[in-house]
Amino acid sequence: MLAPRYDLPLGTDVTGRFLPWIIAVMVFLATLAMAGAMAVSGLVDRWDTGLSGTLTVEVAPPPGADPALGIEEAVAAALEVLRSTPGVAAAEPLSAGQTQKLLSPWLGETALLEDLPVPVLIDVRLDATVDLDALADRLARAAPGSVVDDHQAWLDDLLGLARGIELLAAGVVLLVGGAAVGAVVFVARAGLAIHAQVVELLHLMGAPDAYVARQFQRHVLGLAAKGSFAGAALALLTLLLFGFAAGGPGSAALLPAMALSSVQWMVLLAVPLLASALAAAAARFTVLRALMRLP
Repeated sequence: MLAPRYDLPLGTDVTGRFLPWIIAVMVFLATLAMAGAMAVSGLVDRWDTGLSGTLTVEVAPPPGADPALGIEEAVAAALEVLRSTPGVAAAEPLSAGQTQKLLSPWLGETALLEDLPVPVLIDVRLDATVDLDALADRLARAAPGSVVDDHQAWLDDLLGLARGIELLAAGVVLLVGGAAVGAVVFVARAGLAIHAQVVELLHLMGAPDAYVARQFQRHVLGLAAKGSFAGAALALLTLLLFGFAAGGPGSAALLPAMALSSVQWMVLLAVPLLASALAAAAARFTVLRALMRLP
């Protein structure tokens, strides 16, 4: 009773049979591309926030010295240099347990770490600008073999990678959107050509172009909605499975966490609605433009 009334037998057209499948694939790809860009961008923002104003100093045991005693002396010397440097708010070495936790994704939970000459990492917090070159020279003299990592170089590379992924995702969305619109235009034109006699009869009966276009708009909207929500459901299922895999043991260091905000999830859930509306608008515009050219 609530179903839309059609004066055109559009449901029998073979031209629109595959439109839901095409729309489903397009929405699936667009949703995954947007989710990937959002996840990478969020990951970079979290790393940038967490590492802003920090340094990591790596202190290795001096060559030729007893590893246990040598590393303690080197760490003590490095801490003295760091804590006496203007701009350094705090400098604390990581414990053996913290270091093992950092290495366990690659080396596993084994006793091998206890036998390896693992360098000691010192977490440094800054409250002002520090001359890193001068600090590195002082550390090299006090604790030979120490390395200063300000994280900025690889953070810049990571930020560039994130921006590249965002541009790639935008390109994918535009391409699949254009392909979906092209499929809708083809279906609308083919349907208009198939039912040309019925359209002409409706015109003779006084039906305006907008009425005829509304028939195609409703028909394409129904087909696009089926495909859009099917593609979105499959994409969300894929994201949930990816998030489950990324949260598994040993995968945290290899796969980025699929941590999306509620706003980002709402944007992804809006993709099928936007795709359906775009398909309906494209069908209406195509039919109205074609009817305006008729004599």
